[in-house]
Order: sequence, then C-alpha cells, then structure tokens
Amino acid sequence: MDLPPVDIPTYVEIIILVSCILSFLGSFLIITTYITWPELRTKPRQLLVFLSVTDMLSAISYFYGVFMSFDSNSWDCVTQGAVSTFANTSSFFWTVAVAIYLYVVIVKADKKVADGLVVWFHLICWCVPLLITVTAVALKKIGYDASAVSVGWCWIRIDAADHMLWMLLTGKIWEFIAYISLPVLYILIKVHIHTAHSALAEYCPLLVRTSSYQSSSSIADKKLTFIPIIFIILRIWSTVRFILAICNSPAVWNPTLVALHGIGNTFQGGANCIMFVLCTEVIRKRLLYCLCCCRDSSFPMHNLSHQTSVNSDVWNQNRVDSLPPFLAQE
Repeated sequence: MDLPPVDIPTYVEIIILVSCILSFLGSFLIITTYITWPELRTKPRQLLVFLSVTDMLSAISYFYGVFMSFDSNSWDCVTQGAVSTFANTSSFFWTVAVAIYLYVVIVKADKKVADGLVVWFHLICWCVPLLITVTAVALKKIGYDASAVSVGWCWIRIDAADHMLWMLLTGKIWEFIAYISLPVLYILIKVHIHTAHSALAEYCPLLVRTSSYQSSSSIADKKLTFIPIIFIILRIWSTVRFILAICNSPAVWNPTLVALHGIGNTFQGGANCIMFVLCTEVIRKRLLYCLCCCRDSSFPMHNLSHQTSVNSDVWNQNRVDSLPPFLAQE
C-alpha cells in the first residue's frame, strides 16, 4: 500500500537541507579537532566524538531523505529510514552516556569507575539501537511515513497497524527518557559543584576569589545549564508533532512547527560544535591560527603555543574544583 505524497513547502526543505549540512560540518569539525590535536583529548571529548559520529550519520540520512522526497516504500527509502533510525536512537544513548560519565566523575569523584563504564556505553549505545533497527527492518516496519511525524524523510511505515508502538521503540521512548534523565543528572552535577565551591570558599577564600577559578567555574556552570536546555529545545518540536499526530490534530502540519521539527532533528551536530568547539577557547584559538596561517604564513605560532600552555596551567590549577576539562577548560 503506497500512500499519497505529502507536500513539504520548498523553503522548509531548503532550511532542513542547510541544517543537515551545518550539522555534518559541525560533527566533522568535532571529530577532526579531536584527531588532529592529541594533547586536547579527554575521555568526555572521546564520548563526544562517538556522539558526533551518530549525528553525522543522522545528518547524511536526513539530507538524503529530504532531497529525494520519497513517496513510496522504495528500497532506498527503507535504507535511509534504517540509517536515520539507528543513528538517531544511538545519539540519544550517547547524549545520556556523556551525562552519566560527567556525573560519576564529578559527583561520585570516581574516574576509574567512569572509565570502566565506557565499555558498557559502547555495548549499549551501539548494540541496542542496532538490534532495534534490524528488528524493525526485518518486520518491515520502516518505510514511507507520509511525513506524519517526520519532515520529508522515511521512518516508520504509516500504514503499519502498530506504527505508533514502533515509533516509540525506534526513538520516542528514548527521547522521553533523555528529557527526564539529562536535566536530573546535570542539576545534580550543578548542585554538587555549587556545594563544593561553598565549602571551599569557607576554608580557602583567597583561592576562590582568583579570576582563573571564577572563569572556569562560571563557564562550567553555564555549559551544565545549556547542555540539557539545548537538547530539549532542539528535540521538543518532534515530540509535539508526535503528540499531535496521536491526537489526529491538523496542527501537526503547521509549517512553522514542521520547520522547527526539521531543524531540531538535524542540527544536533551543529549545536554540539558551537558549544564544545567554537566556544572552547583553546580549540577556537587553534582554529583561528589555522585560518590565519592559510592567509599569512608569517602568523606567529609561538603565541598560540604560549596561550595553550597558559590554559593548560589554569586547568591544572583548578583540578581541585572537580571540574573536568570538558567543561572547565572550555
């Protein structure tokens, strides 16, 4: 059974395609900077790289789906739907995994246990989404969905009798879990950091007033606030459309809502790049150097090296604050 195609406004398709490209480039930049500069590698950034791999796969598959404008359950529609289902679900898992890692390192102060969890992260974040996707494909649940709860790409076949159940299993239920777990984990981390800072201020008031301490603390605090907020802002639109689809509301086709859904599902890699690459002083200065070096070979590299050394010293000085470089060095 082939359902009639649903017209997505051209301007919405263009917006989503641009969002996919930006997400791909952002994810690529995160991976490239991690590989290029070994001295900036940390375990949380390694987890961010794995998250970026899933975001990159999502961007590619969504781009292909929107570009092709599928109108039937063709083989490439199923393939695109399978890839995006796996990548999107895995992205949820890795996003929560990063939060769990930071919670164990900062709140529980047990880096050994946190590092030991990485193996389990790999098993869960790759294998569970893969198992779900393979099962969905084998049962012929993935295919054309008439953009009922997507924006031009293929996902769960809308003509399947139990399509709502499979929409939950292949994404929505994990999205709901992330909505709850991410704010809880990051709030606990923020509370712990503030409590530790208060205790430190009582016994070491001079140390707490140092500018390097305040800078690292403030940046870490802001990022701990923005991580779950950005995730929710990007993902909430797909959840709203899912609920509207369940209620059979015509508002599910609201052009603004459709556009926000498309951007939210495709821009996660770009958002992560802005927060953890472009807003990271050490990496940002190195990228600026690379750009200046392309324009002027006489650009002084020693200035950059000196600044990197200074930033590393600041981080070492602030290790007592229990802020990982993933946050404090940014």
